[in-house]
Amino acid sequence: MLGMAFGLMVAQARPIHAFHTSIAQVNYDAKSKVLEVSIRVFTDDLETALSKENNRKVKLDGTGQHDRLIESYLKKQFGFINQQGERQGMNFIGKEFEVDATWLYLEIPCHESPNGLMLQNSLLMEAFDDQVNMVNLTYLSTKKTYLFKADNTTQPVVL
Repeated sequence: MLGMAFGLMVAQARPIHAFHTSIAQVNYDAKSKVLEVSIRVFTDDLETALSKENNRKVKLDGTGQHDRLIESYLKKQFGFINQQGERQGMNFIGKEFEVDATWLYLEIPCHESPNGLMLQNSLLMEAFDDQVNMVNLTYLSTKKTYLFKADNTTQPVVL
């Protein structure tokens, strides 16, 4: 009986991770002229950040009830900024859950090369001092990787 209860507790518990990181893949679709973005974050980290941002406990699930919160958060913490300091538009497509991670999907219209834009990725940094975010950007045949930390949340796109 005790072994069964312990097994149930372990099965319900989320894995604890000692590091805070996200990874994003940004691919340019020349046909539709959009940057397709996939971001993988730890679900519990995203819940922590959303809870802090909204001053209430946020528990993500398969419904769309928190999609507006996620979209609003992404628009503040991730994106491309033009020479005039204006943030490029963004369309939140949705999310997908894995065991301990959540994939976030969005599209950013891109009618010309992102070269010269600024890329911002400060996801989860307000919640975790040691947060590190990596972005792999593919534009046509050019691939670049950008690494973001608390002291470096915005970088120029150089292709």
